[in-house]
Amino acid sequence: MNGPLHGIRVIELAGLGALPYGSLRLADMGADIIRIERLTDVPNEPVTRPRSSWDRGRRSIGVDLKHPDGVATVLQLAAQADVFLESFRPGVVERLGLGPDVLLARNERVVYGRLTGWGQTGPLALTAGHSLNYESITGVIRAIGPVGGPPVPLLQIIGDFAGGGLSLAYGVVCALLEVQRTGKGQVVDAAMVDGATALLGPFYGMAESGMHTDQLGSNLFDGGAPFYNVYETADAKYVSVAPIEPHFYALLIDKMGLANEDLPQQYDRGRWPELRARFTEVFLTKTRDEWCALLEGTDACFAPVLTFTEARSYPHNVARQSFVDDSTEIAVAPRLSRTPGDPRRPSPAYPGADTDTVLREAGFTSDTIEHLRDQGAIR
Repeated sequence: MNGPLHGIRVIELAGLGALPYGSLRLADMGADIIRIERLTDVPNEPVTRPRSSWDRGRRSIGVDLKHPDGVATVLQLAAQADVFLESFRPGVVERLGLGPDVLLARNERVVYGRLTGWGQTGPLALTAGHSLNYESITGVIRAIGPVGGPPVPLLQIIGDFAGGGLSLAYGVVCALLEVQRTGKGQVVDAAMVDGATALLGPFYGMAESGMHTDQLGSNLFDGGAPFYNVYETADAKYVSVAPIEPHFYALLIDKMGLANEDLPQQYDRGRWPELRARFTEVFLTKTRDEWCALLEGTDACFAPVLTFTEARSYPHNVARQSFVDDSTEIAVAPRLSRTPGDPRRPSPAYPGADTDTVLREAGFTSDTIEHLRDQGAIR
Protein backbone atom coordinates (compact mmCIF):
# COMPACT_ATOMS: atom_id res chain seq x y z
CA MET A 1 0.00 0.00 0.00
CA ASN A 2 1.61 3.23 -1.19
CA GLY A 3 0.66 6.86 -1.17
CA PRO A 4 0.24 9.75 1.29
CA LEU A 5 -3.41 8.80 1.95
CA HIS A 6 -2.57 5.26 3.11
CA GLY A 7 -4.73 4.50 6.14
CA ILE A 8 -7.58 6.81 5.08
CA ARG A 9 -10.82 4.86 4.63
CA VAL A 10 -13.45 6.24 2.25
CA ILE A 11 -17.04 5.05 1.91
CA GLU A 12 -18.36 5.82 -1.58
CA LEU A 13 -22.03 5.50 -2.48
CA ALA A 14 -21.79 4.30 -6.08
CA GLY A 15 -22.33 7.04 -8.66
CA LEU A 16 -21.46 7.88 -12.23
CA GLY A 17 -18.69 9.88 -13.91
CA ALA A 18 -17.44 12.64 -11.67
CA LEU A 19 -17.81 10.86 -8.31
CA PRO A 20 -15.79 7.74 -9.18
CA TYR A 21 -13.22 10.01 -10.83
CA GLY A 22 -12.87 11.98 -7.60
CA SER A 23 -12.57 8.85 -5.48
CA LEU A 24 -10.09 7.45 -8.03
CA ARG A 25 -7.85 10.42 -7.35
CA LEU A 26 -7.97 9.54 -3.64
CA ALA A 27 -7.45 5.84 -4.34
CA ASP A 28 -4.39 6.54 -6.47
CA MET A 29 -2.83 8.29 -3.50
CA GLY A 30 -3.40 5.28 -1.24
CA ALA A 31 -6.86 5.76 0.28
CA ASP A 32 -8.90 2.61 0.95
CA ILE A 33 -12.09 3.11 -1.08
CA ILE A 34 -15.13 0.98 -0.25
CA ARG A 35 -17.86 1.38 -2.84
CA ILE A 36 -21.46 0.72 -1.78
CA GLU A 37 -23.17 -0.82 -4.83
CA ARG A 38 -26.91 -0.98 -5.30
CA LEU A 39 -28.16 -4.55 -5.28
CA THR A 40 -29.60 -4.10 -8.78
CA ASP A 41 -25.99 -3.75 -9.99
CA VAL A 42 -24.71 -6.80 -8.11
CA PRO A 43 -24.93 -10.05 -10.11
CA ASN A 44 -26.70 -13.07 -8.66
CA GLU A 45 -24.08 -15.29 -10.27
CA PRO A 46 -20.76 -13.44 -10.00
CA VAL A 47 -18.54 -13.57 -13.05
CA THR A 48 -15.04 -12.19 -12.68
CA ARG A 49 -14.42 -9.32 -15.09
CA PRO A 50 -11.13 -7.85 -16.39
CA ARG A 51 -9.38 -5.33 -14.17
CA SER A 52 -10.62 -1.80 -14.78
CA SER A 53 -8.29 1.20 -14.43
CA TRP A 54 -11.41 3.33 -13.92
CA ASP A 55 -12.27 1.31 -10.80
CA ARG A 56 -8.75 0.64 -9.56
CA GLY A 57 -7.85 0.99 -5.91
CA ARG A 58 -11.26 0.21 -4.44
CA ARG A 59 -13.36 -2.62 -3.09
CA SER A 60 -17.04 -3.21 -3.65
CA ILE A 61 -19.89 -4.36 -1.43
CA GLY A 62 -23.55 -4.82 -2.32
CA VAL A 63 -26.07 -3.18 0.05
CA ASP A 64 -29.80 -2.49 -0.23
CA LEU A 65 -30.08 1.14 0.85
CA LYS A 66 -33.86 0.85 1.05
CA HIS A 67 -33.63 -1.94 3.62
CA PRO A 68 -33.27 -0.72 7.24
CA ASP A 69 -30.61 -3.33 7.93
CA GLY A 70 -28.76 -2.19 4.82
CA VAL A 71 -28.78 1.42 6.04
CA ALA A 72 -27.65 0.27 9.48
CA THR A 73 -24.78 -1.59 7.84
CA VAL A 74 -23.62 1.52 6.03
CA LEU A 75 -23.92 3.58 9.21
CA GLN A 76 -21.68 1.12 11.04
CA LEU A 77 -19.10 1.31 8.25
CA ALA A 78 -19.28 5.11 8.18
CA ALA A 79 -18.73 5.26 11.94
CA GLN A 80 -15.26 3.81 11.30
CA ALA A 81 -14.50 5.80 8.15
CA ASP A 82 -12.58 9.00 7.54
CA VAL A 83 -14.58 10.09 4.47
CA PHE A 84 -18.10 9.50 3.14
CA LEU A 85 -18.90 10.39 -0.49
CA GLU A 86 -22.24 10.69 -2.28
CA SER A 87 -23.51 12.24 -5.51
CA PHE A 88 -27.30 12.05 -5.26
CA ARG A 89 -29.62 14.99 -5.79
CA PRO A 90 -30.07 17.17 -2.69
CA GLY A 91 -32.25 15.51 -0.07
CA VAL A 92 -31.98 11.92 -1.33
CA VAL A 93 -29.45 10.64 1.20
CA GLU A 94 -31.31 12.42 3.99
CA ARG A 95 -34.43 10.43 3.09
CA LEU A 96 -32.32 7.25 3.15
CA GLY A 97 -31.17 8.08 6.67
CA LEU A 98 -27.56 8.69 5.61
CA GLY A 99 -27.41 12.48 5.63
CA PRO A 100 -24.50 14.46 7.05
CA ASP A 101 -26.24 15.30 10.33
CA VAL A 102 -26.75 11.58 11.06
CA LEU A 103 -23.21 10.55 10.13
CA LEU A 104 -21.47 13.43 11.91
CA ALA A 105 -23.47 12.68 15.06
CA ARG A 106 -22.04 9.14 15.00
CA ASN A 107 -18.54 10.07 13.85
CA GLU A 108 -17.56 13.68 14.45
CA ARG A 109 -14.31 13.25 12.51
CA VAL A 110 -15.88 12.12 9.24
CA VAL A 111 -15.48 14.31 6.15
CA TYR A 112 -18.78 14.20 4.26
CA GLY A 113 -18.24 14.89 0.55
CA ARG A 114 -21.28 15.81 -1.55
CA LEU A 115 -20.92 16.10 -5.31
CA THR A 116 -23.66 17.52 -7.53
CA GLY A 117 -23.87 19.40 -10.80
CA TRP A 118 -25.77 22.45 -9.64
CA GLY A 119 -24.94 22.39 -5.92
CA GLN A 120 -26.98 21.72 -2.79
CA THR A 121 -28.86 25.03 -3.12
CA GLY A 122 -30.09 27.33 -5.89
CA PRO A 123 -32.99 27.37 -8.39
CA LEU A 124 -31.55 24.46 -10.42
CA ALA A 125 -30.37 22.31 -7.50
CA LEU A 126 -33.07 19.65 -7.91
CA THR A 127 -33.01 19.41 -11.71
CA ALA A 128 -31.11 16.98 -13.92
CA GLY A 129 -28.06 18.07 -15.87
CA HIS A 130 -24.77 16.96 -17.37
CA SER A 131 -21.28 18.35 -17.86
CA LEU A 132 -22.20 20.33 -20.98
CA ASN A 133 -24.95 22.15 -19.07
CA TYR A 134 -22.67 23.07 -16.18
CA GLU A 135 -20.01 24.25 -18.62
CA SER A 136 -22.65 26.32 -20.40
CA ILE A 137 -23.84 28.49 -17.51
CA THR A 138 -20.29 29.19 -16.33
CA GLY A 139 -19.29 30.76 -19.66
CA VAL A 140 -16.66 28.24 -20.74
CA ILE A 141 -18.62 26.82 -23.70
CA ARG A 142 -19.55 30.28 -24.94
CA ALA A 143 -15.86 31.19 -25.02
CA ILE A 144 -14.75 28.37 -27.35
CA GLY A 145 -15.59 28.12 -31.04
CA PRO A 146 -14.65 29.34 -34.52
CA VAL A 147 -15.30 32.84 -35.80
CA GLY A 148 -18.87 33.00 -37.05
CA GLY A 149 -19.60 29.51 -35.73
CA PRO A 150 -21.36 28.08 -32.70
CA PRO A 151 -19.77 27.32 -29.34
CA VAL A 152 -18.09 23.90 -29.26
CA PRO A 153 -18.96 21.18 -26.70
CA LEU A 154 -15.92 20.01 -24.75
CA LEU A 155 -15.08 16.58 -23.49
CA GLN A 156 -16.39 16.31 -19.93
CA ILE A 157 -13.09 17.52 -18.52
CA ILE A 158 -14.12 20.99 -17.30
CA GLY A 159 -17.54 20.21 -15.81
CA ASP A 160 -17.48 16.60 -14.64
CA PHE A 161 -13.87 15.71 -14.02
CA ALA A 162 -11.95 18.90 -13.18
CA GLY A 163 -14.85 21.02 -11.90
CA GLY A 164 -16.52 18.09 -10.17
CA GLY A 165 -14.39 15.07 -9.30
CA LEU A 166 -11.08 16.84 -8.87
CA SER A 167 -12.65 19.67 -6.87
CA LEU A 168 -14.30 17.10 -4.62
CA ALA A 169 -10.99 15.31 -4.02
CA TYR A 170 -9.25 18.63 -3.29
CA GLY A 171 -11.97 19.65 -0.84
CA VAL A 172 -11.82 16.28 0.91
CA VAL A 173 -8.05 16.43 1.36
CA CYS A 174 -8.31 20.01 2.70
CA ALA A 175 -10.98 18.91 5.19
CA LEU A 176 -8.91 15.87 6.24
CA LEU A 177 -5.99 18.18 6.98
CA GLU A 178 -8.26 20.36 9.11
CA VAL A 179 -9.47 17.27 11.03
CA GLN A 180 -5.87 16.72 12.16
CA ARG A 181 -5.95 20.12 13.88
CA THR A 182 -9.46 20.18 15.34
CA GLY A 183 -10.66 16.56 15.47
CA LYS A 184 -13.87 17.59 13.73
CA GLY A 185 -15.15 16.69 10.28
CA GLN A 186 -17.35 18.79 8.05
CA VAL A 187 -19.42 18.78 4.85
CA VAL A 188 -17.72 19.39 1.49
CA ASP A 189 -20.30 20.80 -0.96
CA ALA A 190 -18.64 20.24 -4.34
CA ALA A 191 -20.73 21.54 -7.26
CA MET A 192 -19.56 21.20 -10.84
CA VAL A 193 -20.74 24.72 -11.63
CA ASP A 194 -18.63 26.07 -8.77
CA GLY A 195 -15.58 24.05 -9.76
CA ALA A 196 -15.86 25.08 -13.41
CA THR A 197 -16.23 28.73 -12.44
CA ALA A 198 -13.16 28.50 -10.21
CA LEU A 199 -11.15 27.10 -13.12
CA LEU A 200 -12.25 30.06 -15.23
CA GLY A 201 -11.08 32.63 -12.69
CA PRO A 202 -8.20 33.95 -14.83
CA PHE A 203 -10.50 34.36 -17.83
CA TYR A 204 -13.11 36.26 -15.84
CA GLY A 205 -10.25 38.55 -14.84
CA MET A 206 -9.11 38.97 -18.46
CA ALA A 207 -12.68 39.67 -19.56
CA GLU A 208 -13.06 42.35 -16.90
CA SER A 209 -9.85 44.03 -18.04
CA GLY A 210 -10.83 43.86 -21.72
CA MET A 211 -8.12 41.36 -22.60
CA HIS A 212 -10.74 38.73 -23.51
CA THR A 213 -13.89 39.61 -25.48
CA ASP A 214 -17.16 37.80 -26.17
CA GLN A 215 -16.36 37.44 -29.87
CA LEU A 216 -15.60 33.79 -30.58
CA GLY A 217 -12.25 32.99 -32.13
CA SER A 218 -10.81 36.47 -31.73
CA ASN A 219 -8.86 36.20 -28.48
CA LEU A 220 -5.41 35.13 -27.42
CA PHE A 221 -6.31 31.67 -26.13
CA ASP A 222 -9.41 30.71 -28.13
CA GLY A 223 -7.86 30.29 -31.59
CA GLY A 224 -7.94 33.96 -32.48
CA ALA A 225 -4.19 34.44 -32.17
CA PRO A 226 -2.34 32.87 -35.12
CA PHE A 227 0.62 32.09 -32.88
CA TYR A 228 -1.56 30.20 -30.36
CA ASN A 229 -3.32 27.84 -32.68
CA VAL A 230 -3.58 24.47 -34.42
CA TYR A 231 -2.68 23.97 -38.09
CA GLU A 232 -3.20 21.19 -40.62
CA THR A 233 -0.13 19.65 -42.22
CA ALA A 234 0.49 18.18 -45.68
CA ASP A 235 -0.54 14.68 -44.56
CA ALA A 236 -3.90 15.83 -43.11
CA LYS A 237 -2.59 15.72 -39.54
CA TYR A 238 -2.19 18.64 -37.13
CA VAL A 239 0.40 20.53 -35.12
CA SER A 240 0.09 23.16 -32.40
CA VAL A 241 2.12 26.31 -31.85
CA ALA A 242 1.99 28.59 -28.81
CA PRO A 243 4.93 31.04 -28.64
CA ILE A 244 3.24 33.82 -26.70
CA GLU A 245 6.52 35.49 -25.72
CA PRO A 246 8.15 37.60 -28.48
CA HIS A 247 11.52 35.83 -28.34
CA PHE A 248 9.89 32.40 -28.70
CA TYR A 249 7.70 33.77 -31.49
CA ALA A 250 10.77 35.09 -33.32
CA LEU A 251 12.30 31.61 -33.18
CA LEU A 252 9.15 30.07 -34.68
CA ILE A 253 9.09 32.61 -37.50
CA ASP A 254 12.74 31.84 -38.24
CA LYS A 255 12.19 28.06 -38.22
CA MET A 256 9.17 28.45 -40.52
CA GLY A 257 11.34 30.36 -43.03
CA LEU A 258 9.37 33.59 -42.62
CA ALA A 259 12.03 35.78 -41.00
CA ASN A 260 12.58 37.82 -44.17
CA GLU A 261 8.89 38.38 -44.93
CA ASP A 262 7.06 41.59 -44.12
CA LEU A 263 4.64 40.01 -41.65
CA PRO A 264 2.20 41.85 -39.37
CA GLN A 265 3.42 42.52 -35.85
CA GLN A 266 2.75 39.65 -33.45
CA TYR A 267 0.14 41.47 -31.34
CA ASP A 268 -1.51 43.52 -34.10
CA ARG A 269 -4.97 42.01 -33.55
CA GLY A 270 -6.43 43.75 -36.57
CA ARG A 271 -4.08 41.79 -38.84
CA TRP A 272 -4.32 38.43 -37.08
CA PRO A 273 -6.52 36.96 -39.86
CA GLU A 274 -3.84 37.86 -42.41
CA LEU A 275 -1.08 36.29 -40.33
CA ARG A 276 -3.15 33.18 -39.64
CA ALA A 277 -3.76 32.70 -43.36
CA ARG A 278 -0.01 32.82 -44.01
CA PHE A 279 0.69 30.32 -41.23
CA THR A 280 -1.98 28.04 -42.69
CA GLU A 281 -0.25 28.08 -46.08
CA VAL A 282 3.18 27.37 -44.67
CA PHE A 283 2.18 24.50 -42.38
CA LEU A 284 0.51 22.76 -45.32
CA THR A 285 3.88 22.53 -47.09
CA LYS A 286 5.28 19.80 -44.80
CA THR A 287 4.02 16.66 -43.12
CA ARG A 288 3.53 16.52 -39.37
CA ASP A 289 6.70 14.42 -38.97
CA GLU A 290 8.68 16.91 -41.02
CA TRP A 291 7.52 19.75 -38.80
CA CYS A 292 8.40 17.65 -35.75
CA ALA A 293 11.90 17.12 -37.10
CA LEU A 294 12.27 20.88 -37.55
CA LEU A 295 10.59 22.22 -34.40
CA GLU A 296 10.49 19.59 -31.65
CA GLY A 297 13.01 20.20 -28.91
CA THR A 298 13.25 23.94 -29.64
CA ASP A 299 11.80 26.89 -27.75
CA ALA A 300 9.30 27.57 -30.53
CA CYS A 301 6.54 26.20 -28.26
CA PHE A 302 5.56 23.46 -30.68
CA ALA A 303 3.92 20.04 -30.34
CA PRO A 304 2.22 17.56 -32.66
CA VAL A 305 -1.51 17.02 -32.13
CA LEU A 306 -1.89 13.33 -31.24
CA THR A 307 -4.69 10.82 -30.96
CA PHE A 308 -5.09 8.82 -27.75
CA THR A 309 -3.37 5.88 -29.43
CA GLU A 310 -0.46 8.00 -30.64
CA ALA A 311 -0.05 9.62 -27.23
CA ARG A 312 0.74 6.27 -25.60
CA SER A 313 3.86 5.81 -27.74
CA TYR A 314 5.01 9.44 -27.95
CA PRO A 315 8.67 9.54 -26.80
CA HIS A 316 8.20 12.18 -24.11
CA ASN A 317 5.21 10.33 -22.61
CA VAL A 318 7.16 7.08 -22.73
CA ALA A 319 10.14 8.70 -21.01
CA ARG A 320 7.86 10.13 -18.33
CA GLN A 321 6.16 6.74 -17.94
CA SER A 322 2.82 8.50 -18.34
CA PHE A 323 1.30 5.14 -19.22
CA VAL A 324 2.09 2.13 -17.06
CA ASP A 325 3.92 -0.78 -18.67
CA ASP A 326 3.21 0.50 -22.21
CA SER A 327 -0.51 -0.08 -21.65
CA THR A 328 -3.55 2.18 -21.52
CA GLU A 329 -3.13 2.33 -17.72
CA ILE A 330 -2.49 5.97 -16.79
CA ALA A 331 0.15 6.75 -14.19
CA VAL A 332 -0.67 8.46 -10.91
CA ALA A 333 -0.37 12.25 -10.96
CA PRO A 334 1.06 14.32 -9.43
CA ARG A 335 4.21 12.40 -8.56
CA LEU A 336 5.43 12.40 -4.99
CA SER A 337 9.09 11.63 -4.28
CA ARG A 338 8.73 9.71 -1.00
CA THR A 339 5.17 8.35 -0.94
CA PRO A 340 4.09 7.95 -4.57
CA GLY A 341 0.69 6.56 -5.40
CA ASP A 342 0.19 3.15 -6.98
CA PRO A 343 -1.61 2.76 -10.35
CA ARG A 344 -1.55 -1.03 -10.13
CA ARG A 345 -3.93 -1.43 -7.19
CA PRO A 346 -6.71 -3.88 -8.05
CA SER A 347 -10.31 -3.13 -8.95
CA PRO A 348 -13.33 -5.18 -7.78
CA ALA A 349 -13.62 -8.54 -9.53
CA TYR A 350 -17.33 -7.71 -9.91
CA PRO A 351 -19.82 -5.41 -8.12
CA GLY A 352 -20.23 -6.62 -4.54
CA ALA A 353 -17.19 -8.91 -4.71
CA ASP A 354 -15.74 -7.73 -1.40
CA THR A 355 -18.88 -7.67 0.75
CA ASP A 356 -17.88 -10.37 3.24
CA THR A 357 -14.25 -9.23 3.54
CA VAL A 358 -15.11 -5.60 4.19
CA LEU A 359 -17.82 -6.41 6.73
CA ARG A 360 -15.57 -8.80 8.65
CA GLU A 361 -12.88 -6.11 8.81
CA ALA A 362 -15.51 -3.76 10.24
CA GLY A 363 -16.32 -6.22 13.04
CA PHE A 364 -19.38 -8.00 11.62
CA THR A 365 -19.53 -11.65 12.67
CA SER A 366 -20.12 -14.45 10.17
CA ASP A 367 -23.57 -15.03 11.68
CA THR A 368 -24.46 -11.35 11.30
CA ILE A 369 -23.30 -11.34 7.69
CA GLU A 370 -25.38 -14.43 6.92
CA HIS A 371 -28.40 -12.87 8.63
CA LEU A 372 -28.02 -9.68 6.58
CA ARG A 373 -27.76 -11.76 3.41
CA ASP A 374 -30.82 -13.83 4.31
CA GLN A 375 -32.78 -10.63 4.94
CA GLY A 376 -31.79 -9.26 1.53
CA ALA A 377 -29.93 -6.31 3.06
CA ILE A 378 -26.63 -7.28 1.43
CA ARG A 379 -25.43 -9.46 -1.45
